[in-house]
Amino acid sequence: MDVRKLIGRLRARLCGRIVRRSILKEVTSTYLSASFNGTPAIILEQKLGIDWNALRPHLRRLIENDLIGVLFSSDDVNTHILRLGFSSKESQIAKLPTNELFHTCVYPRPKHLSSIVNVSDYADRPYELCIALGEPQLAYRSFDLSVLEVYRNDPRYAYSNDDVSGHISVTSEHYEGDTMPEPDKILLQSFGFSYDAALHRAVAVFLRYLQDLSPEPQQLWKARELTANYKLHPDYYRASVMGDWPERLPIFQALVMEMHVINKMSAAMGRPPLFRRDFGVYGEDRPKKLSFLVRPTLEEFNDFVLRLDKLLSDNINKNFFQNEVPYETELKRPDGKVQVQQKGTLQILDDWVRKNFHPADWKQWDESIKALRDVRTARQQPAHALKEDVFDQKYIKDQRELIVRVYAAIRTVRLILANHPSVRSASLEIPEWLINGDIWHY
Repeated sequence: MDVRKLIGRLRARLCGRIVRRSILKEVTSTYLSASFNGTPAIILEQKLGIDWNALRPHLRRLIENDLIGVLFSSDDVNTHILRLGFSSKESQIAKLPTNELFHTCVYPRPKHLSSIVNVSDYADRPYELCIALGEPQLAYRSFDLSVLEVYRNDPRYAYSNDDVSGHISVTSEHYEGDTMPEPDKILLQSFGFSYDAALHRAVAVFLRYLQDLSPEPQQLWKARELTANYKLHPDYYRASVMGDWPERLPIFQALVMEMHVINKMSAAMGRPPLFRRDFGVYGEDRPKKLSFLVRPTLEEFNDFVLRLDKLLSDNINKNFFQNEVPYETELKRPDGKVQVQQKGTLQILDDWVRKNFHPADWKQWDESIKALRDVRTARQQPAHALKEDVFDQKYIKDQRELIVRVYAAIRTVRLILANHPSVRSASLEIPEWLINGDIWHY
């Protein structure tokens, strides 16, 4: 063999290794020191002093060996952060002859990062470590629902939760003051929910937001992390990952929106509102605890039932009925005397519906008024029995079944009022989600 050719091959091989090491060193340095961003191809050219076309064979080798990944503008709306991961090796290699170098970004892969990242540097930041080791920023973790309890119940936090997504922050007063320990001043820009095969609910948070927490909260959340297989709520995925509009309404939001529409119908009928308290066109003012249980306990379930009944039977306005049915009933006592009793709001509603509307089949209304009465009955039970608190996943299921029945009942009230001549002629605008029944029941 020609010695000169052999030397040439060895030199080329050595030069190739040096270039590939330089590529790895540069993209890794950028990734770990620049908020886990990728290295734009145009910057890689400048730093190494090598044209992109000359770099392509080396990039191909690194891709094939799972040492780097390349994001192209056709892969993601923002290639400068690793949101979701990479396309296949074959797809990446096929796209290397690109001329779009600013939005083509190169990243180190976990195989390489695991060999150079010092895990002890992230000992108290477990979720920042996940990204440092190459996980996509929109990879998520699922947590026991109880992790939200402290934020929901503490007035120092601004906590929102619409049963699909939410956020947590510290109120301005406490953020700017010195009465609250710094580690407690957390900002969780977004959280959502996830579900296992049995529809057990969990909190879901992207690594992008978890890694922004200070060390103490990261460890607190880590202690509540669940290891089972949970899938993101479909609308949280659509909004947060795909950037699409939601497909349906969360059921608690839909419930108070139905009540708002009913009040608009009441006005069209020339009557006071059926519900004394209104929560806005989109349910934006609904109570923060009117949502799925954060902790599946008897106490939480009873508290939910109490709040739900206050929203329903306690919230019905007797003035709506304009004395068209009796508000009192006479009961004959065992001693023969007649006792006058005030009717409850649900009985008045039932009497008024049966007097004014005449459907071919009363089954739907019978089921509706029974659902509302079952809430009332369930509310009264804790007052008559002292029970120790119980932790049981069945309360999640019980709550879901109850709110589905209640929503159907309130929707039925809206459909009944929609038949009133004054409502028909008023041409009220009703959100299509409500008309079509596009509602999330979980």
